[in-house]
Amino acid sequence: MRLSWDDYFLKMAETACLRSTCLRAQYGAVLVKNHTLISTGYNGAASGVRSCLERGECVRERLNIPSGENYEICHSVHAETNAIIRASFDLMNDATLYIFGISQGTPRNGMPCFMCWRMIFNAGIGKVIFRDEEGEKKTVNVKVVDRGRILSYAALEV
Repeated sequence: MRLSWDDYFLKMAETACLRSTCLRAQYGAVLVKNHTLISTGYNGAASGVRSCLERGECVRERLNIPSGENYEICHSVHAETNAIIRASFDLMNDATLYIFGISQGTPRNGMPCFMCWRMIFNAGIGKVIFRDEEGEKKTVNVKVVDRGRILSYAALEV
């Protein structure tokens, strides 16, 4: 059986997450336009900063910081952000961003955080496709979504 384009690119995002240097959760992102790969990213330490993998510990785990809080304490850059900063601005307009996440072999919700949503808006990305914690594919049409609602609520109905 042949994969759909969405499943094909989600598999690429899944492969990208295997490069992650985060000990808590691994995420991969793939930016695509017209079925052509523009950029990839995974969550990991900023350039020149020792990763949690190299340190042998996650600072956020040690401090018992819940997921989704106090990102400023983390050494990692999110997968979506890495994919965006490595892409040409002109190519990102109306592109699709695919996100996949896992933690200890279990699917993680790939819904972008509020910081990443702001970057997605400014990059002109048209659609975000990700898997939720049950592995279900979710799609957000960025061009028609109420952006204030995304930034105001912890969960977005997709």
